[in-house]
Amino acid sequence: MSIAIVWSSANEDGLTASAKGAIAEGIRENGADVEEIYLNHLNLEHCRACGNGWGACRSKGVCVIEDDFEKTYGKLADAEGIVWITAVYWHDTTEAMKAFTDRLRRCETGHNGYLNQKRCFLIACAGGTGLGAVECLHNMEEALKHMGMRAYDRVPVIRFNKDYMLPALREAGRLYSRRLGDGFDMKY
Repeated sequence: MSIAIVWSSANEDGLTASAKGAIAEGIRENGADVEEIYLNHLNLEHCRACGNGWGACRSKGVCVIEDDFEKTYGKLADAEGIVWITAVYWHDTTEAMKAFTDRLRRCETGHNGYLNQKRCFLIACAGGTGLGAVECLHNMEEALKHMGMRAYDRVPVIRFNKDYMLPALREAGRLYSRRLGDGFDMKY
C-alpha cells in the first residue's frame, strides 16, 4: 500500500515538518509505503485560467503548464490514501498548497475524477496563536470535497499542543494506514 503525504511550509525544519515526520513514521511502522511530496521544492506555477477560465483541464483533464504538476497529480492518483499537511498562513493553507489544489481541482472536477472517494487525512500547523488552524482545516476539506475526496480526520497542530499532538500523529498514521488497508469506508 502506498500513501502520499503532500506538505507545504516555508520552514523545512519547523512544526509542519515535525507533523509530517510523525505521521509518516506511524504509516511506515504499519508497513505502508510513503511518497513524500514537498510542494515548496517543486516547480509549480499558478493556474492561468486559460481558455476563458476552462482550458485543457476541463476538456482533457490535463494542465497546459509544463512543470511538476502532472507528475505530482499522477502520484496522488496512484496512492491509496493522501495526507495533506500545511502550515497556516492567515487562517488558510500556504500559497504553494493553494496553487497546487487550484490546478488539481480544475482537472478533477472538470474531467478526470481520479481522486474521487480518496480517503484523506488533513493536518494544519500553526506556529503563532493557533487561531487559524481550525479554519484552515475547514478550507482544506471544502477544496477536497469539490473533488470528491473525503477527510478521514482533521488535526490542528499548534505550538501549544505539539508535545502531545506529535506522538498522537504517529499513532494516527498507524491507524490510518491500517484502516485504508482494511477497506474502512466512512459514509457522509
